Amino acid sequence: MPSSHLRVLPFRPSVRLEGADDGAAGGHGVGAGTDPVSVGRRVRHHRRVADLTLAELGARVGLSASALSLLENGRREARVSVLGDLARALDLDLGELLSGGPPTRRSALEVRWERAQRSEGFQTLGIPQVRVGAALPDDALEALVGLYESVVGLQQQRAATPEFARIANAELRRRMREADNYFPEIEGRAAELVRAIGHEGGVVSKADVNRIAEHIGFELRLVPDVPASTRSVTDLEHHRVYLPERGSHDARAAALQALGHVVLEHEPPRDYAEFLAQRVEINYFAAAVLVPEASAAPFLQQARAVKDIALEDLRDEYAVSYETAAHRFCNLATRHLDLPVHFMRTSADGVIYKAYENDGVRFPMDGTGAIEGARVCRAWTARVVFERPNGEIYAQYTDTGRGTFWCTAVAEQTPQGRFSVSVGVPFDQVRWMRGRDTRERRTSRCPDPRCCTRPPAALAREWDGKVWPSARAHSHLLAVLPPGVFPGVDDTEVLRFVATQEAAGNAIRDGAAQPHA
Repeated sequence: MPSSHLRVLPFRPSVRLEGADDGAAGGHGVGAGTDPVSVGRRVRHHRRVADLTLAELGARVGLSASALSLLENGRREARVSVLGDLARALDLDLGELLSGGPPTRRSALEVRWERAQRSEGFQTLGIPQVRVGAALPDDALEALVGLYESVVGLQQQRAATPEFARIANAELRRRMREADNYFPEIEGRAAELVRAIGHEGGVVSKADVNRIAEHIGFELRLVPDVPASTRSVTDLEHHRVYLPERGSHDARAAALQALGHVVLEHEPPRDYAEFLAQRVEINYFAAAVLVPEASAAPFLQQARAVKDIALEDLRDEYAVSYETAAHRFCNLATRHLDLPVHFMRTSADGVIYKAYENDGVRFPMDGTGAIEGARVCRAWTARVVFERPNGEIYAQYTDTGRGTFWCTAVAEQTPQGRFSVSVGVPFDQVRWMRGRDTRERRTSRCPDPRCCTRPPAALAREWDGKVWPSARAHSHLLAVLPPGVFPGVDDTEVLRFVATQEAAGNAIRDGAAQPHA
């Protein structure tokens, strides 16, 4: 992971001390290798040692006090000839002003603070600058420098999105595995709301979701212009949730995910890891409402009793997506069926976007233990299913270095591309699953590169040095966590949206209140 220590480039102003005001006469600038801030601090240090004021030293070299002050503060870069005059006036060698570190600890702190305040990173913090004067104690200055460099270190860590996101995902998956992907508190909150609206079983309808929103004091509104960077927008002031009229695969799930932040009492996420955890929690909450534990657990237990567990049955019973059914099965399988499982959502090019396991399967991963972003073996069910038509349920046994696993998968087209959702169990648990009679079987030797990641030797020799592919850049992997709270969200766009919605609502209410002619 990249170092989180601050690295500030030297400030190099283009304006030089020249002209009638400063009395400089010819010569060249100090040069690209010299830091004006450090040079200025050394001039100030030696001036004070000589017990000279700005005006006194300036008079000796033909500079005004204000021009000399700018030089000492590093805001202007002096010509070599001017520095030579200063060195002679201070009874120094020119090299003593041009090279070496700051002469004192105080000077070193002043240099770091000046550099910090001139950096772009400081500007993004939106805080006022602090002028360093003699009245500012050393410990206060040291605290300012330390705080700023710590803040920038955290910013750089958050900005290293691919690395930070992978580490956060690995930690989140560890917590899920330790809990067998079952979270009683979220189950309890979802069950309370389902009971509160009098739902008696079967499909949780859109009307039921509206009643849940009303029960917790919120109104759901479908609008055509939800900001493109969001899935929904919640107006906490007026207790409204704005959802897109189109584009959501299941409007019920989108609404429940938005309400999940309220029900689970989320605070604005402090970092990317907390943002990811909240996403998992609201997805869990939405699925727990749409597929209630009170009825889904007995439904699955009955299927287990007759050795006929099938995700498509869970999908159809509760009218949810195949992915939601897969998530819900993984929530309940270990707790209620004593069944270890694994889950993957994989793109058509084999990249893992989501994953979970507690059954011993070995996912591809990087050195941090992260799975997301890794590429699945070509022999796995999650990739073979792309050879089948969209929506077709495919089952396969895969022999791996850690044993044999049975998986079932479906590939579907989404607005983001084609993705597969696969769920599997170890071979010794397959007797409970529909589709166990499949004759499809493949062998995976991954992570051995000879399995599928390294081209066959003959093919590699034939085309060695003759092909140059242009890789597709995944912009979402490069996007940093911005200064705002929520990754990728345009705060200005969102605030303008809610303000416009409120203004439109007020206009309608005012019009309705006018007496008719």
